[in-house]
Amino acid sequence: MKNIIVGQYIPGKSFLYKMDPRSKILALFILMVSAFVFKDITHIIYMLLGVLVILKIGGIPIMRIARGLRPIMILLLFTFTFQVLFIKTGPVILDTVLTLTTINIGIMILAIVVWYYTRRYIKSKFFYMVLVIVGILTMLSLFTPGTVISSSNLTIYEDGLLGASFIMVRLIIIVTLSTILTLTTKPTDLNLGLERILKPLNLVKINSEEIALIISIALRYIPTLLDEANKIMLAQASRGVDFTEGKFKDKVMQIISLLVPMFIISFKRSDDLANAMEARSFVPGNKRTRIHILSWQSRDTLVIVFCLLVLTATVVVRVYL
Repeated sequence: MKNIIVGQYIPGKSFLYKMDPRSKILALFILMVSAFVFKDITHIIYMLLGVLVILKIGGIPIMRIARGLRPIMILLLFTFTFQVLFIKTGPVILDTVLTLTTINIGIMILAIVVWYYTRRYIKSKFFYMVLVIVGILTMLSLFTPGTVISSSNLTIYEDGLLGASFIMVRLIIIVTLSTILTLTTKPTDLNLGLERILKPLNLVKINSEEIALIISIALRYIPTLLDEANKIMLAQASRGVDFTEGKFKDKVMQIISLLVPMFIISFKRSDDLANAMEARSFVPGNKRTRIHILSWQSRDTLVIVFCLLVLTATVVVRVYL
């Protein structure tokens, strides 16, 4: 949980911090649309390189973003595997037979047991798990002594591999762009920016201020609640609770023991926030003054123009290439 950085703000003085939050939100939306317009793996990799350049300009460490991607690694692995196994078009890249025998099934079980009891000592648990899976598949393909129990073909096609890589890179780009927005924008500025962008909704009797407030509060309290959950887990670990060990029933009970105090803390923080807003005479829908006044500068216009040019280029590439 400590690796999740969505909703956190890190002070800085780079170009991204000086931008108006409205321009950053609009630029995020335009670049996300551009990521969905691309259809070729080469083009989406170029966009990923562009996002890395944005991180460099913004003074945001790439390793911090990489740590923030750890919680979605399982989703990325599942997406990659699903695409590779079920897309059966294009040239064949790998065609092998996985054979399950009386000997290698024992080796496979032994490898899983070793992984289960040694994963706590490995820093990169995700890559350790991927390495074990690849090792087991390689063993089933090349090492087939003993009595054959069953066998199946494993065929990987070029379109499946390219499609899986394309979707993974696209997800990484989207998560990274949204993380850049929250890392470089204060919650109050983000709230003001959302209010201004959603202002046209007032024409159809939708209160844009309330929607912006809900979104900003949700983003603001994501890291807070995660920190509270981490503290509870550490407190329970000091009392002998281990969330990584035990049977499935025990793990369910441990998660329940974590959810109960989390709900209590959430309700308490909600009540404190409501009291604080009431003490400041906050009334939804009423006109109120603000300390921070947003100022649109020429650099914001240049950024939006650049993002529109990127979107135009992606559409042209999609249509004509």
